[in-house]
Amino acid sequence: MENLNEKQQDVLNESTILEAKLQRRSFLQYAGAGAAVVALTAAGCRKDRVNPPLTGTTLDFKDDFGVLNYAYALEQLEAAFYIQVASAPPSGFSTAERNYFNDIQYHEIAHREFFKNALGAAAIGSLAVDFSSIDFTSRTSVLGAAMAFEDLGVAAYNGAGVRIVNNDYLLLAGKIVSVEARHAAYIRDIISNGTFADIPSLTPLGANVAGALDGALTPDKVLGIAGKYIKTQINVINL
Repeated sequence: MENLNEKQQDVLNESTILEAKLQRRSFLQYAGAGAAVVALTAAGCRKDRVNPPLTGTTLDFKDDFGVLNYAYALEQLEAAFYIQVASAPPSGFSTAERNYFNDIQYHEIAHREFFKNALGAAAIGSLAVDFSSIDFTSRTSVLGAAMAFEDLGVAAYNGAGVRIVNNDYLLLAGKIVSVEARHAAYIRDIISNGTFADIPSLTPLGANVAGALDGALTPDKVLGIAGKYIKTQINVINL
C-alpha cells in the first residue's frame, strides 16, 4: 500500500489546479449563480399553488450545479470526521495509522475547499454533523466509521456520475473518486490485511461482483444512509 503522505502535496496542488480550471471556464456563468438562488426557492412550484418554504439545505438536481453541491455536502461530512479523528486519535492507533489519518484529513479538506471555492456564492451552507454514534476513543469504532464513509463516498460519486452533463466536471469527479477509492482500500487493509479489493462486501452499496465494479448508489439512497450523521435537514428536488 503506497504511503499517502507522499501524495498529500500532489492532492493539494491538484485541487488548486482544478479550481483554477473551473474558474477559467466561467463556472458560475455556466450554472448561473443568480438563477441558482431563484431555483432553490422556486423549483418544483406550480402556478396554482404556493409551496411552503423549505428549511435546512436544498439540493436541486436539475443540472450539474446540484450534483456538485451534493458532492460538496459529502465532502463536508468526511472532512469533519477526519478532522475530529486527527485532532484526537484513538490510543490504539499505531504511529503509521495516525500519520495516514492525518494525511487523509488533508485530502478531504482539499476536496471540501475545492467545491466550496468553485461553487462560490451558489454553494450550500456549512452542514452541522452528528457523530454521537461513533466512539472516537475506540480504534475499532473509528476504523469502522472510516470504512463506511469511504465506501459510501465512492458509491456516491459512481452513482452521481451519470447525472453530470459537462465533461469537464465529470473528469474532475473522476479524479476525486479515485482518491476516495484509495482511502477505502487502505482503511479496509488496516482492518483486515488483504481485503482492500473485497468487492463482494460492497454489494449492499450496489457493487457488481461479476464485473468487478465498485458500488454505485443514487443520491437519495446515499443521503438516506449519510443522514444519520447530518443534523442539517437536506431537501432533495428534481431527482
